[in-house]
Amino acid sequence: MRYYGKNVRPFSAICDCSFGRRVIYTNARSITKFNIVDELNKALPIHLQNAAEIDYLDRYYRGDQPILYRRKANRPEVNNKIVVNLAYELVERKTADICAEPIQYVLRGTDDKKAQEISELNAIMDAESKQECDIDICRWRSICGTAYRFIGNDEGMGGLLDESEFELSSENPKFTFVVYYTNGKPAFSCQIRRDENGKEIYFCYTPTKWFEISGKEIVNQGDNGNNAIPVIEYPNNSRRLSDIEIIITITDAINTLSSDRINGVEQFVSSWVKFINCELDKNQWEAARESGALMVKSNNGDNKADVEIMTQELNQSESQIVFTDLYEKFLEISGLANRQSVNTGGDTGNAVQLRNGHYDSGLRTAINEPILKKSENMTIKIVLNRLRINKGYTLLPSDVEIHINHSKTDNMMTKAETLQILLNSGINEKIAIKTVDLFSDPERVAIESKQRMNILYPKEQQQAQPIEQTKDNETVITGNKAASE
Repeated sequence: MRYYGKNVRPFSAICDCSFGRRVIYTNARSITKFNIVDELNKALPIHLQNAAEIDYLDRYYRGDQPILYRRKANRPEVNNKIVVNLAYELVERKTADICAEPIQYVLRGTDDKKAQEISELNAIMDAESKQECDIDICRWRSICGTAYRFIGNDEGMGGLLDESEFELSSENPKFTFVVYYTNGKPAFSCQIRRDENGKEIYFCYTPTKWFEISGKEIVNQGDNGNNAIPVIEYPNNSRRLSDIEIIITITDAINTLSSDRINGVEQFVSSWVKFINCELDKNQWEAARESGALMVKSNNGDNKADVEIMTQELNQSESQIVFTDLYEKFLEISGLANRQSVNTGGDTGNAVQLRNGHYDSGLRTAINEPILKKSENMTIKIVLNRLRINKGYTLLPSDVEIHINHSKTDNMMTKAETLQILLNSGINEKIAIKTVDLFSDPERVAIESKQRMNILYPKEQQQAQPIEQTKDNETVITGNKAASE
């Protein structure tokens, strides 16, 4: 029981080399009160296996890694256990790539009323601390391969001056899952809770109903006014692979190598003393250590006495080569930029981006964005449905473009020059502002800059005067002299 729940074994022993979280499916044609309990009981064993893997990966991210439980048979007193927590670095950098700036909603089109509504939508989401929720979701995605958002009711528990009728929360994937039909559509969701006695309660949502299940029976139920399942899954990729598990054997090897290097140094400092053809009792040895000198004599003339320190230092330069190779493989597989590359001189900004892997890292982030946007679209549909009912919004999901912001200081001068060129070319200011990716909230910038933009770049151009043709085929501009006289 001493190591119960700890990451003593490698991850491959927990998942049985079946990497990625398993998607739970149902063969039922529809989920009703008559089959929800049976379908839940079928789904729970699969979820429990996923939950065990998620718990392992979460503990690994927090630093509970197998090297901490290593035992040594040879010289067990020299057993350093060094955790180089690259899993934490990986998850935080992946999360920052997506959520360092708030995810914004931008209007498709130029409707002024809808532009005002989408500006209000961004403000409501900011008031609901959506960015904090997004950060937690992206963290879970990276740690364990999937994450869940819940759009619930305030139920009278809203904060002071709460302006919305809903709340956003990131659900712990160890206690949340979604079951799908075989065509990939969500059938029902489940959130596992405990009552005051510690007994598990299951809250299940279908698109039209919700059920509270305890034991093997429904104890409460009602209508789901969202007309959609309010628990939305945010998978990291189609296989639900976490960023940690694809490099976990490399990080385990780096932990072992780092620990052994420290062991090598300690064993060199605390070397054994070898006595040849001489005997020393404990008192003599302690006196010799205190005085710093040792006198020995041979037992006979043939076998000369000698004392020496047994030293065999670990080759640190060769170990560093192995460490560097493993670390580079970690960066390449994870798609992270390398901050240790040597500057050879004459570098431009783009050359550094390519050489150090920043460009490749950006591409890896870009191919991950559509998966995130697919789930975010479902969030928008549910939120807009609530706002249409409660506040009369006219926005449709097709009007909303999800804008994932990245660093606004990268190539800032180039972006500003591009913006000026687009505006001078007659491009609509909203399109130009969104294209250059210079602002975290391009919709708000466009609205607040509208008056000045109309002065600098007027939309109404002076109409050209009509051109007439004379009988003598002379071109005449109305109100002016003939072009040729």
